Amino acid sequence: MRKNLLTFIGGATLLLMHPWSQAASDLPPTAKVEMGPVEEVCSDFTSPEWRKEQVIDGVQIQASRLCNPDNPSDIAAFVKGTNGISMKTLMETQLAADAVTMSDDVDGDGDPDKIIIKLEVAELNGHSPDMKDPTTTFDIAPGIQPTFWVFAPKTRDMSTLSIYEPIANPLLRVPSPVIRVEQDDVVWLVLENTHYLPHSIHLHGIDHPFMDMSGAGNDGVAQTSNMDTMPGKSKTYVIKPRQPGTMYYHCHVQPHTHIPMGLQGIFVVEENRPNNWPQTLNVGAGQVRHPSVAVLEKYAREYDLHYQSADKELHELVARSANDPRLIAKHMNMEYDTTDATDDYFMLNGRSFPYTLRESLIEMKQDEKVKLRVLNGHTESLALHIHGHKPTVTHYDGVDNGPSSYIQRDVHAMVPAQRLDLELSGVDDGLHSFGQGIWMFHDHVEKAFTTNGVGEGGDISLVVYDGFLDEKGIPKSHGMSLAPYFTKGLWKRNYPIWQDYDEWRSLGLPDLKAEYQPSKVAVQTVQQQWAPEKPVAEQESSAFGKLLFGLILGLLSYVLIINRQTIYERVRKLLNK
Repeated sequence: MRKNLLTFIGGATLLLMHPWSQAASDLPPTAKVEMGPVEEVCSDFTSPEWRKEQVIDGVQIQASRLCNPDNPSDIAAFVKGTNGISMKTLMETQLAADAVTMSDDVDGDGDPDKIIIKLEVAELNGHSPDMKDPTTTFDIAPGIQPTFWVFAPKTRDMSTLSIYEPIANPLLRVPSPVIRVEQDDVVWLVLENTHYLPHSIHLHGIDHPFMDMSGAGNDGVAQTSNMDTMPGKSKTYVIKPRQPGTMYYHCHVQPHTHIPMGLQGIFVVEENRPNNWPQTLNVGAGQVRHPSVAVLEKYAREYDLHYQSADKELHELVARSANDPRLIAKHMNMEYDTTDATDDYFMLNGRSFPYTLRESLIEMKQDEKVKLRVLNGHTESLALHIHGHKPTVTHYDGVDNGPSSYIQRDVHAMVPAQRLDLELSGVDDGLHSFGQGIWMFHDHVEKAFTTNGVGEGGDISLVVYDGFLDEKGIPKSHGMSLAPYFTKGLWKRNYPIWQDYDEWRSLGLPDLKAEYQPSKVAVQTVQQQWAPEKPVAEQESSAFGKLLFGLILGLLSYVLIINRQTIYERVRKLLNK
């Protein structure tokens, strides 16, 4: 009761304070924050010839309008095998001579049926005692370099572009490459462990025997199948997949850390067709520039979309915590707690916005149909939303349950490790497509379109219709400038993204150090209407009198409220007489 009394008296005092006691706040000018160096949206480093439709060693390669298209010579090698292309073509790649070898047309249908694929394990943005900064670098966005471990095609030469450039060569990147084979092919998948920790390959959803013909384990799980592959050792997994579909492969050693670190990829088993030469590897996912015969029967183009996320603690602190593998194993296996993990980086095909604009656009033309193979490689659920379209799900986890199961919607939910095959249609009927334009697509879990909490970033990319791309494959944007996104300052939280929306920078940062003449106040003082001003002593007396009156009025009101029941009874009795 005492607390209520004090509150009431204090409130009454504030209400009866002199009316000229008003708050006023002068506003400083807006600071001009410099963006800093701005990267080119698309440099001239990539030869424009790479974007063209072409034939190399008999391999038909589709055009790619992207800023950073795949090396056409790599694609020829992945289609014909490194043993099936010319020496000239092989030398235009960095692939080892035995990276992908093909032989034996067993069924006589015009394509090889025995495929040997050799994969290594590479570390990107790794720590070295010889230098301060990460080495074999791979930026997911300007200045953002989490450490990753990835499966990669067996390569020759250096892991970097040159002895002077620490940037990873294009075959070593996130995500691990998409693998494509044909139904009923005999596939030898050889893991050559070039890393300093043990690894394995588990063929998730892919038809494979528990043990191979030699009696060795074939499932990639140390607790039940075969021992992990130690550094410097190799392991061959033998499969003959009987069912087609979009599947998944990943390391099964300490999978709670090795999968998020990047040891995961899409594995596609294509339907068997005569003279069918699938593109065995699609490095970096994205557009498949040599689609299979079965895909081209229904679709104009095909895209692989691999969604991933990364926890800064795991990818930047733990993974770079030591040069001794024993200590990294200790920090990762005994100290890091994945149940406390929080994803900070969200990627599509290894990049975050704006770098997705260079590699992961989906090119559309009116009335065409495009096939999308989507993998949720996140640690949490994904909600894929494509603006301006309602794509149709045709396969779940590689299984076609028939047209009656096909679902058309604008948000597709996926749990971790799940795959969806989507049919994206350019038919402008208000259902399949809303018409031509530049349409964003992203994971609609809102944090997924941020990069370390800064937006807009994350896994944002675009569906772009043919007339909205420039000669370098960059969308002809009709909105704000993209320049801030191509600076390191934005992602370091140094640059206010709305600063330059208008000429007077009304939504920039206040310059608290600037000298300025106050010109406005937040609350204007109301002109007093009464005249002549009273003497100071009289004003103080009047103010004191008002304060005293307020206290008395407050106490009287309090007494009336406390005794309201008694007063009510007495008034009621008087009225009844």
